[in-house]
Amino acid sequence: MIDFTIEAFGAVAAAIFVAELTDKDAFLLIAMSAKMRASVVFSAGAVAFIFTTTVLVTTGSLLVAFVPVYLVRLAGGVVMIAYGLWTARGLIGMGAIEVEESRIESAGTAWRSFFALVAALAVLDLAGDATEVLTLVFVARYQDPILVFLGACFGLISATAVETALGNRLGRLFTPRRLRVGSAAVFLTLGTLILLFNSA
Repeated sequence: MIDFTIEAFGAVAAAIFVAELTDKDAFLLIAMSAKMRASVVFSAGAVAFIFTTTVLVTTGSLLVAFVPVYLVRLAGGVVMIAYGLWTARGLIGMGAIEVEESRIESAGTAWRSFFALVAALAVLDLAGDATEVLTLVFVARYQDPILVFLGACFGLISATAVETALGNRLGRLFTPRRLRVGSAAVFLTLGTLILLFNSA
């Protein structure tokens, strides 16, 4: 039982970590860490992702109470592949990211900027992305909301740390085109894996 719990936690954390590194809100975190103190960006990311993960795990728990688990997983896999194909055609949400970035920059004080970044990340995350779909799929797969919550938070906060640490030094390497290609590859891979292991 303990081995299964560790394995499940690792699977959730690793998948969410990889998905977040190529998600649309990652671009906002990288861009803002080049303009704000990394500690502020990291803290805002952590707060936003704990909030959104709470919402998603709660939603997933309610969903699996009324919808068969295999249908949730099947829908998750299909959505991930569709999202990957759509992303390959053009970076999803780039306009929204630019709007949020300008709002944060015009917020004024450090506290206002912090809360503007928290709000922007929460909106981008809950508007639909890879980590959102994966969280719902993991709730359906493991049916252990606390395990999924902890694993997802660990993955998201770890990715946020990487993004903010690298953002101000390597921000120019994370171009929209490279992010689009990486995102599409991750979505297509994860969506295919979800469908392949739907019966597992």
